[in-house]
Amino acid sequence: MHLLSAIVLALLGLFAGVGGARAQDAVVRIEERQFKAGAGRITFSEVALGTVNPVYPPSLYRGGAESPTVRFAGFFRGRRLGVASECPAGAPVSGCLSGSPSAPLTLDMASPQVATMDNTGVAGSQSPELGGTPRWNGPIAIWFDRDLAAVGLQGGWFDGRGGVAITVYDRQGKVLGRTVNRGTGFEFLGLATKDLAPRIAGLEFHLVGNEPAGFGVDNIRFGAPQQIDLPGVTPPAPTPPPPPPAPRRPPILP
Repeated sequence: MHLLSAIVLALLGLFAGVGGARAQDAVVRIEERQFKAGAGRITFSEVALGTVNPVYPPSLYRGGAESPTVRFAGFFRGRRLGVASECPAGAPVSGCLSGSPSAPLTLDMASPQVATMDNTGVAGSQSPELGGTPRWNGPIAIWFDRDLAAVGLQGGWFDGRGGVAITVYDRQGKVLGRTVNRGTGFEFLGLATKDLAPRIAGLEFHLVGNEPAGFGVDNIRFGAPQQIDLPGVTPPAPTPPPPPPAPRRPPILP
């Protein structure tokens, strides 16, 4: 009986591993230069310093008619701050997350606030930036009201390698993939779907390892399939709008 249980558990672990690999294989890392002209760009200079949980309609960042509204908070519903036993060594609990997002993907407006902050004086900073709570040591969640093919951000200042990640989700809260900072200082972290299909609904910027001196977000980038340069991949054609409803015929009177 114990042998059978062990076999069942091993098989379950195998299937779970396959599912996790597929989720991670859904996206590839990209650089900021792969966002074409016309892709979304938020610099946080569009709003006043101290703006809490900012909301960006397309008109605020000069987006087109098909561009998304972008909203910010600490994390998504279903997620929570981790406790010490759940966080990697060296990761302050204020920036470490646990749990899984609920469906549909929605910002948790009761999560620790994020706000625009002045980072003048830090080498390489393109002040202002967006920081979490406590200052520069809390997670940041970004939600888009339209599904996108790629998202990214300029993160930093990083004092350790591999300590901070962006995790991207689809509209149902499923993890599509993750990437971590590879160096120190400021670094662009971007992810695109492998086939450039628009499936990314949001991302979290959070701790996954040791980052001793805090982290923040500078420029945010995001784009539809036709706004991303992914070598060897042809973007899917835009979905045509639905046809207008047929006019109603007046009733035939007797």
